[in-house]
Amino acid sequence: MLATLEQSRLSLEELHRFPNTPVRLPDGLYWDSLGLFHEIVHGLTIAGRERHLEISGIGIDTWGVDFGLLGADGSLVASPRHYRDERTDGVPERLFEVVPRDEVFQFTGVQFMQFNSLYQLYAMKLAGSPALTAAHRLLFMPDLLNYWLTGVQLSEVSIASTSQFYDTRNARFASELFDRLGLPSSMLPPLTGTGTLLGPLHATLAESTGLGPVPVYATAAHDTASAVAAVPAGGDDWCYISSGTWSLMGVILDEPVVTAESLALNFTNEIGAEGKVRFLKNIAGLWLLQECRRAWAAEGHDYSYEQLATLAAEAGPAKSLIDVDAFLHSGQLPAKIANWCRANDRPEPQTVGETCRTILESLAERYRQVLESLERVLHRRLKTIHIVGGGSRHTLLNQLVADRTGRTVIAGPVEATAIGNVLVQAVAAGVIRDLDEGRQIVRNSFELERFVSGAASAAGRA
Repeated sequence: MLATLEQSRLSLEELHRFPNTPVRLPDGLYWDSLGLFHEIVHGLTIAGRERHLEISGIGIDTWGVDFGLLGADGSLVASPRHYRDERTDGVPERLFEVVPRDEVFQFTGVQFMQFNSLYQLYAMKLAGSPALTAAHRLLFMPDLLNYWLTGVQLSEVSIASTSQFYDTRNARFASELFDRLGLPSSMLPPLTGTGTLLGPLHATLAESTGLGPVPVYATAAHDTASAVAAVPAGGDDWCYISSGTWSLMGVILDEPVVTAESLALNFTNEIGAEGKVRFLKNIAGLWLLQECRRAWAAEGHDYSYEQLATLAAEAGPAKSLIDVDAFLHSGQLPAKIANWCRANDRPEPQTVGETCRTILESLAERYRQVLESLERVLHRRLKTIHIVGGGSRHTLLNQLVADRTGRTVIAGPVEATAIGNVLVQAVAAGVIRDLDEGRQIVRNSFELERFVSGAASAAGRA
C-alpha cells in the first residue's frame, strides 16, 4: 500500500495484492513465510522499478502471536506455524500444571487463548522439538520480515506483547516465566519501541527493487496496534472494534489493568503506539462468515459478500444466537454452527441467509457483552463505538451493533491498519507531531458513517 501525505490529507493506493494462503503439511498447518516475503519484495519492486517512486519509509505489520525460529547463522530452523494449527489443543491446561493460570496472568496481563505464542512454544517442548533446541533467536512475523528486509534482529513491542510472555508492567520479556517452564530464554530477541528506525533496506534489496537505501521502521507491527492508531476519535468516552478476520474490542489506556477482575473477564493488556496500552478482548470476527462462504463455494455456490449481506438482511431476525468464540478451527462452518445449535437446544439456521444473520447478530451480541464488561472494569460509560477495518463496510452489522448496544457507531476508515502503520512512521520521521495530529488527518481524509440505535440504515456521515 502506497501512502501519500500532503497538506494534512492522507491518500492510499494499492500497489500489489496477493493471497495469504496457509499450507497444510503432514505435521501441521504453516504460513508460507517465504512466499509472503517474495510478494513483499515484488510490491517494493513495483514501487521502485515500475513506478520510479521515491519512498520515505517502509513499515510492516502483521497478525499477532506467530513466529519463526532462527539458527545461529540466521537461517530458519522452524517455519512459522499457523495459529489455528491443532498442536496447541489442550496445551494451556498442561502448562497450568507447572505455572498456574493466575500466575501466568500476573506475569503478562494477557488474555488466555490457546494459540498464544507461549502455548505454541510449550507445545514444541512437550513434543521434544529439535528446532526448539537449535533455536538461537525467536522473531515474530513482522520482526522476521523486517529482518529479511534489513538484516536487523529486533522485536517491536506491540507484536511482542501479543505473545503472553511479555511483561506489560515492566516493559520486558518475562524470562522468569520461561525459566519455570523450561523454555530457553536465550532465544528471546532484544526489544525495540514502536516507531524505531531499524535501518536502511538491505543493500541487495535496495538495488534489486530500485528503491535505494529506504528507511525501514518498526512501525506498530501488530496489525491491531496500527489499526487502533488510526481510530478517528477524540476524548476518552469511546471504544474501538478493529473488525476483520478477528474482532478486537477495547480502549486505549496509560497503564495496564492486571487485576482479579480483568483476569476473570479474560481481557488482555497489549502495547500500542506511543507506549499506550491496548486494553481489549479478542473476539471471533468475520472469519466465521469467510469460512461459511468458503464451504458454500466448495459445494458450487460462490456467493459474493454483497450477496451474503443481502441474504442476511432478507432473512430477518435470527432465531438463535451462537457463542462466536466456540469456533476456532477451520472447515465446514455451516455444519458446525448447525451442530452447535442442535447441541444447545436452539433452532438451527435453515438457509444461507439465516446462517449469515445468525453470525452477524451473534457478533453484535458479543460486542454488547464485551462493552458492558469494559465499562464495569473502567467504571465509566463509553458513548461511542468506532469500528475500523474491513468489517466497517458491513452496513448491516454496524446497524446491529448500534441496535444491540444502544450506542452511536462510527464506521471507518476501512484501511485503518495501513493508515495507522503510516501515521506511526510519519511521527517517527518527524513529519507529524503525534497521533492526535494523525487522528485529525484521518478525519480530514476519509469518509466515515454514523449509525444510531433504531435507525433502519446509516443516519449520515460522521
